[in-house]
Amino acid sequence: MKLMITGATSGIGKQLALGYAKAGHKVIACGRSQTKLDALAEAQPNISTLCFDLMQYDSYPALAADHGPLDLLILNAGDCEYIDDALNFDAKRFDKIININLIAIGYALQAWLPNLKPGGRLVLVSSSAQLLALPRAEAYGASKAGLSYLAKVLAIDLAKHQIEVTLVHPGFVQTPLTDRNTFAMPMMIGAEEAALTIMRGIAKGKRDIRFPRLFIWLMQSLSLLPFSLWRRLAMRMVSS
Repeated sequence: MKLMITGATSGIGKQLALGYAKAGHKVIACGRSQTKLDALAEAQPNISTLCFDLMQYDSYPALAADHGPLDLLILNAGDCEYIDDALNFDAKRFDKIININLIAIGYALQAWLPNLKPGGRLVLVSSSAQLLALPRAEAYGASKAGLSYLAKVLAIDLAKHQIEVTLVHPGFVQTPLTDRNTFAMPMMIGAEEAALTIMRGIAKGKRDIRFPRLFIWLMQSLSLLPFSLWRRLAMRMVSS
């Protein structure tokens, strides 16, 4: 199998690249750091690399003839920053996160979706944050909610092209992104465990992968509350 992974230099993306390469698959690992990409390629001979910035829309690399067609395209790259003062809304921060987590996905689809062969699979890594309105997550939550909607529409429209779509909703995973958080992150799991869960789900042909189960159940249960009640609970969380 041949696959391409964005955001492959750290966190879940890195563990996915290493896991698939170790299993004997040909992996195209994408990221912004050539040094980190070189380390990946040295660790696993089945990994080739593409170094570029997803925010530089005019410089998305075309896949060379020896790179395609792809069996699997995993769009995993993303970022998380919070809006600390909603009254003095940080539009530039909002713009940055929406562009990285959502708009860049559109450019990636334009650049590489045609490389997916019939019977292939597109994987979009969203977040459990889109299940529930969370304090300070105006940018991150909105971007991931948009990404989840996009994945569902693509699952409908790509079916006639024999391309399956898998949507991933992780809970808290220990990565360089979550290392920046200063709040409690219940039921956090490691990036390697997260990658294994995703790989197993893809192997089973799952269209929706959510983990850890208990955390997702909790988030879904809270999302069923009347918003007025959840709002009071969330406000209490912020003030505590």
